[in-house]
Amino acid sequence: MKPGISISADSAVTTIIIQRPYKQHVEAYENWLRAIVPVAQAATGHRGVNVIRPHGHSGEYTIVLHFDSETNLRNWLESDTRKQLVDKVRPFLNEDEQIDIRTGLEFWFTPPRSQPVAPPYKQFLITLSAIFPLSFLVPQLLAPVIDVVPLLAIPVVRAFLTSALIVALMTFVVMPRYVPLVARWLYKP
Repeated sequence: MKPGISISADSAVTTIIIQRPYKQHVEAYENWLRAIVPVAQAATGHRGVNVIRPHGHSGEYTIVLHFDSETNLRNWLESDTRKQLVDKVRPFLNEDEQIDIRTGLEFWFTPPRSQPVAPPYKQFLITLSAIFPLSFLVPQLLAPVIDVVPLLAIPVVRAFLTSALIVALMTFVVMPRYVPLVARWLYKP
């Protein structure tokens, strides 16, 4: 985590772990991944994991973990179970793993170090393709609530509530799952 940055213990977080196994140990490393992923998925607050395998000559594996809070993430990262599993893989790695913790919006288009930055037009297209359906669905889903609570019918209140829900969905639900799905296209030069 970057020095001086404080994350609320209740904020959803995304963790990027970079590991580089020796070429002759890739098969053993892949076996280790198959063992650790289900264990991580069972950790409290786990919301998903993506493994981005090496592209080109880097040999770099990027593991992207999503947790519901920094507290649950730190509990997993500092757990005896994870420490034991990392100790098992350490001999297969040509350097210590690198861990970067990020919250919400900053992770959307921040690629792993080995990836180029996504071109602005691709960022625009991905964001638009995610926000457009939400901008249609969220007001439709809020309509019954607005009918019951008159205060919510005030245009500025309704617009604020709609915007807040869309941003929350984009930050915590949609983008952490969507960007990894389109990463190959997004970061392709």
